[in-house]
Amino acid sequence: MATNFHSHNSPLRFSQDIKLLLQRVSEQPLTLGDILSETSERGFSLVMVLLVLPFLFPMPPGLTGPFGGACLVLSLQMLLGRRSPWLPKRIANYQFPRTFAQVILQNLRSVTRIIEKIARPRMTRIAENPYVWQFNGLCISWLTLLLILPIPLTNPIPTIGILLLSVATIESDGLLMCISYIFTAMTTALFGFIFYALLLAPSLLPGIFH
Repeated sequence: MATNFHSHNSPLRFSQDIKLLLQRVSEQPLTLGDILSETSERGFSLVMVLLVLPFLFPMPPGLTGPFGGACLVLSLQMLLGRRSPWLPKRIANYQFPRTFAQVILQNLRSVTRIIEKIARPRMTRIAENPYVWQFNGLCISWLTLLLILPIPLTNPIPTIGILLLSVATIESDGLLMCISYIFTAMTTALFGFIFYALLLAPSLLPGIFH
């Protein structure tokens, strides 16, 4: 049942792959395991994009744990240098709800329009280096941990970083990877500031009320 999601003539593999996957999910139940088995090495980045896309849009609560957990499992495998993705049976058997696919499909066009303007194969010596593959896994793991943190209104920030790194990996875009590393560092600094502010908050509150 292996469907080829990839046309070598397409200007951007990412948008074509994701659109075809989501159209299939909206027509028939599709598990994470199905998607991974059909997309092989690119499955890492494709499934991570699928898992984090919802956090750019208003979605029902309760997705952060399972989706973030699956994304973390995959990114840690990248960090360890694995090229064929694996998920625990419980996560692999998760079926994407049709409503989820329809909501994402409606919003996907605007996201892919932006990404198609910034992503293309560049600096491929960087992009295809095995150590860079592992470093991308490290960055995505870190951003996923920040995504899972229960801090209101911050989900889209690490999500953008994960999307940029995943798309850069799919498209062999070394320049976009370098931009993603800067974005990851800025996101880390922002979350550090938020933590610092939260630590100070108890001591600041009495002063504010006085």
